[in-house]
Amino acid sequence: MIVGLTGGIGSGKTTVAKMFEELGIAIFVADTEAKKLMENSAEIHQELIKLFGEEVMDKNDLPNRKFIAGKVFKDKDLLEKLNQIIHPRVADYFQTWKTEQNTPYIIYEAAIIFEKNLQDRFDYTIIVTAPKEEKLQRVVQRDQTSKEEVVERMKNQWSDNKKIELADFQIENKDLEHTKKIVLQLHKHLLSLVNA
Repeated sequence: MIVGLTGGIGSGKTTVAKMFEELGIAIFVADTEAKKLMENSAEIHQELIKLFGEEVMDKNDLPNRKFIAGKVFKDKDLLEKLNQIIHPRVADYFQTWKTEQNTPYIIYEAAIIFEKNLQDRFDYTIIVTAPKEEKLQRVVQRDQTSKEEVVERMKNQWSDNKKIELADFQIENKDLEHTKKIVLQLHKHLLSLVNA
């Protein structure tokens, strides 16, 4: 059984994923795997050079992530082209990875499951939410960035309400102890669905 886990910036979906991992569930973090592929795949390097020019590679011959972020942040078409390079490869890698797991169910964590209309790839989906102010504070602290910049990034994402309508389960992540309890309840529920 494959469960999609998503949430807006600063919602704490990575924290929630770790809680499931502590319960013995295999977690596939799409973002992390995309970064690894971007660093290690010569094929991807060639396509990035084609898309962005030679200056996309840094002095260590690795993709310059800051340079890429600066380019795609303001250019939706360019972002789409970048995604077309990375996402299919992440999806292929996931197909291989999942066959190697032996946990009752697996969780696929990704920021844009609903935005990309990928929910049908999962048996169930979970949305992690948090109050807006809380999300802002978390991201400002985590990324050492300004509130304004975080608000800009949030504008590019769907609202929680829009995602809640599409998700099977919601975890509101305000208080960690409470979140842990919800995760444990949901874990037990998902186990019952696996065995149903």
